[in-house]
Amino acid sequence: MSRTLFGTDGVRGKANAWPMTAELALKLGAAAGRYFRRNDTARHRVVIGKDTRLSGYMFENALTAGFTSTGMDVLLLGPVPTPAVGLLTHSMRADVGVMISASHNPHHDNGIKFFGPDGFKLSDEAEAEIERLTLEGVEPAQSQNIGRAKHIYDGRFRYNERVKMTFPTGKRLDGLKVLIDCANGAAYRTAPEVLWELGAEVIPVGVSPNGTNINEKCGSTHTDTAAAAVVAHGADVGICLDGDADRVMIIDENGVVADGDQIMALFADRWAQEGRLNNGTLVATVMSNLGLERFLDARGLHLDRTGVGDRYVVESMRKNGFNLGGEQSGHIVMTDFATTGDGLLAGLQFLAAMVETGQPASSLIRQFDPVPQLLKNVRYEIGQTPLAEPSVQNAITSAEAELVGKGRLLIRKSGTEPLIRVMAECEDAAMLEQVVDSVVEAVTKACG
Repeated sequence: MSRTLFGTDGVRGKANAWPMTAELALKLGAAAGRYFRRNDTARHRVVIGKDTRLSGYMFENALTAGFTSTGMDVLLLGPVPTPAVGLLTHSMRADVGVMISASHNPHHDNGIKFFGPDGFKLSDEAEAEIERLTLEGVEPAQSQNIGRAKHIYDGRFRYNERVKMTFPTGKRLDGLKVLIDCANGAAYRTAPEVLWELGAEVIPVGVSPNGTNINEKCGSTHTDTAAAAVVAHGADVGICLDGDADRVMIIDENGVVADGDQIMALFADRWAQEGRLNNGTLVATVMSNLGLERFLDARGLHLDRTGVGDRYVVESMRKNGFNLGGEQSGHIVMTDFATTGDGLLAGLQFLAAMVETGQPASSLIRQFDPVPQLLKNVRYEIGQTPLAEPSVQNAITSAEAELVGKGRLLIRKSGTEPLIRVMAECEDAAMLEQVVDSVVEAVTKACG
């Protein structure tokens, strides 16, 4: 079934413009409420969390109206990380969970992500059916069956305790100075609290949200601010989260940044040595660096590649019994502990490696030498289909021919923004730039 509203991570777009309008959010809530109602007699629950965007208030109220109109009781968590919604959906026996967030996007964007009763993100099939119900409309509940809404004030504390339980028993962070950049987002209270409770000296950055400064020159997609602060404060390590705290980047004591590939390499190697990497396999997307694959091969481990999006990583993990996966962008999924990517949890696992090995962050963040990789984005207008243009197809074919035996080329539409992503890997830096630029030029011309 085709989908026009849902992308790789829920419904996303500019707030107050199609599809991210209050009207559509109300319809989405009603559709999801109808989809998840098991019968007409039992009470049904939905938990709703959000990040710190100004538009979150609007979408929270619209979704609440939609869900209650179909008889669902709404539990409002307020600002919490995305993984907290997955956790609490399951632990509170809710039928569905919703996170209102556009993750790493600027404040003027927002999004709506759904979780099933097991705490995992929905399948493509479930999203397609909710989309169908949204567009066709659903019958509301009878007046006596309208749902209720209430605030849950201890949601973040439940999440805090769960995350702390993943840290090695008996270990503490005493003596470590940890900088935490919360991107003025959903973890602005949670992350500093957890680190402090585990004994770290905490240097908080990006913990003053005002509704419009989420991800602004801070967080996992803008690490320069945190890197400079790590060096200035003499911190042992920096942990950078994104707006909804499901991504992480690690910064060593010298201000050097490690992406998701390096973090996954560290975890996979450690877990394999400890005998807890299921089937000797790490799951990552087609965007992960070839150097990661070589690193794993040299240790007798396997890399299972999926399409882009942490939900596809999780689908492979659940289908095949793997317990570690993620994305180069910093989604790290550990299904022994969580149902989705969790930046704070991954940060704690990195800190655990520092504590247990006694090594500084700089000795842990560089697990392999990455193959030179270049990624460029071309923005297009909604409704345009530049990848279908013959000139673009010809440019892609020529670029692929040049890279045969030397590297690889990946062209894809972003699932969260109107962008064409052009990525290539090649040991020859000059060839790398030439092939990427040739495709970018063709796509740019096709976009007018």
